Amino acid sequence: MTVARRILVLGGTGFVGRQVCEQLARLGWRVTVPTRRAVKAAAIQNLPGLTVVEASVHSDADLARLMPGHDAVVNLVAVLHGGDKRFEQVHVDLPKRIAQAMQEAGIRRLVHISALGADAQGPSMYQRSKARGEQALQQTGLDLTVLRPSVIFGAEDRFLNLFADLQAIAPFMPLAGANTPFQPVWVGDVARAVLRCLQDEHTTGQTYELAGPDVMTLGELVHKSGQWAGVRGGLGRPVLPLPHWVGYLQALLMEQLPGEPLMSRDNLASMQVPNTASGSLPGLQALGITASSAAGVAPTYLGHKGPRSRLDGWRARSDRR
Repeated sequence: MTVARRILVLGGTGFVGRQVCEQLARLGWRVTVPTRRAVKAAAIQNLPGLTVVEASVHSDADLARLMPGHDAVVNLVAVLHGGDKRFEQVHVDLPKRIAQAMQEAGIRRLVHISALGADAQGPSMYQRSKARGEQALQQTGLDLTVLRPSVIFGAEDRFLNLFADLQAIAPFMPLAGANTPFQPVWVGDVARAVLRCLQDEHTTGQTYELAGPDVMTLGELVHKSGQWAGVRGGLGRPVLPLPHWVGYLQALLMEQLPGEPLMSRDNLASMQVPNTASGSLPGLQALGITASSAAGVAPTYLGHKGPRSRLDGWRARSDRR
């Protein structure tokens, strides 16, 4: 097996995808990123060796057009919210169709991004659909590597940034699932893991759990995000854990608001189980990567949040709706 140097990155305009594309470009590899609207690729379109193609990954014809000329495919396409039909379409049907298009084009190498906690018997639609997508791909005979990241943080995340922004305007943080343990992983480490898998043929057939070095409850992470952002002089806001039934009602109400909800009932269901590495599968260390801690990275970007930057962030999100 030869090292893949022409990579088709599906989901390359997203939070993780941009990091993957930047690191591939640094290696001098050729990268193709499809997007429905080229303007969404503005952050990466000037990277050397990267080509943006207007196409829909949900179109079989477009997938067939995209595949030829590539050595490998990276699939980062995912959704966090929606009903069972939406999760099935993106996490199960799409991987099947990607695999079919790859086989027809004679491409064998696939790095697929799943999620920590993927489980066919999991409590949420998200977890169950992620597991079904993995199972479907494992039956294709492709040279497959599956990566299961925990919740991902980084300078452009919609996780720690969001909670830091909320603490800038709220006197306290009412929080469902506050006691759920998480093992957050830095986006840079996830991108490096993708590259290592593309570079090392021995990762074929493996599933890796990508988690950071620290286990913290959601409540601790939310409180820390406020501290790291300098809210209330670095004290952050108090976190008020909500009983499950109150959290359920809160999530239900959030689902009725325009745009993506801050938390859905399915997100809440996912938090019935810890979002931490099982220890039964290899992780970042097996890929030669020393995991970065949230405490070491998050303050470097949350700490630059002044009142104006928070206001600009809210305006930017409002403009995108």
